[in-house]
Amino acid sequence: MTAQRQRIDGAAAFLLHAHPYSETSLVLDVFARNYGRLAVLARGARRPRSALRGILLSFQPLELGWFGSGEVKTLAKAEWVGGLPLLQGKSLLLGYYLNELLLKLLPREDAHAALYDAYADALAALSNGATETAELRRFEKALLRELGYGLVLDRLAVSGEPVQPDGLYEYQVERGVIAASGVSPRLTFSGKTLLDLAADDYSDPRTLAESKLLMRQLMSYYLGNQTLQSRRVFMELQEL
Repeated sequence: MTAQRQRIDGAAAFLLHAHPYSETSLVLDVFARNYGRLAVLARGARRPRSALRGILLSFQPLELGWFGSGEVKTLAKAEWVGGLPLLQGKSLLLGYYLNELLLKLLPREDAHAALYDAYADALAALSNGATETAELRRFEKALLRELGYGLVLDRLAVSGEPVQPDGLYEYQVERGVIAASGVSPRLTFSGKTLLDLAADDYSDPRTLAESKLLMRQLMSYYLGNQTLQSRRVFMELQEL
């Protein structure tokens, strides 16, 4: 089979973003379980009577087929798998946050099945009313791990000594946990927060608050100067 005729059928995927291409078509940014993040041209998807209009939904499991060997594939078929309630209100905004992280941090055509599963689990939990803070932290950790930035939270970066629940620590990006100096202006975290975050235990309100600050620090670093629109909108809504 020639490269021009390469074809994929029955790929489990989610739609992350879509933007217009010509008067009748869309370019889709999709996250496929076995193929990673890729761009797919959906011809005719913007036509009023296109069957794709009710299928290409964000935050819903899809089964896609495409062909082509270039940077932008061509959509051959799309089916809505279903099974998830539609995200609403705050959960919808949090879903856009997850999508933005994938769009800005995940390289194209680099398969990450474990991250796909973590994303699907987060959407399922959000759509069923789960505590959003815990689900975001789990997904953020999975994303960093899949990108090669896995967090070591239970021991010190230099000595390897175990983190103590009653200790006070800092987290240095690309280095790890260090003991708080007492004079540093950096954020500090309790040892219990770090251990809870490592174990995905968010039952302690302090853990919830501090883990949010830590993950925001890490995401800001890896995003560089990129601004998350979902975070900006969320902050504006809180102000209102």
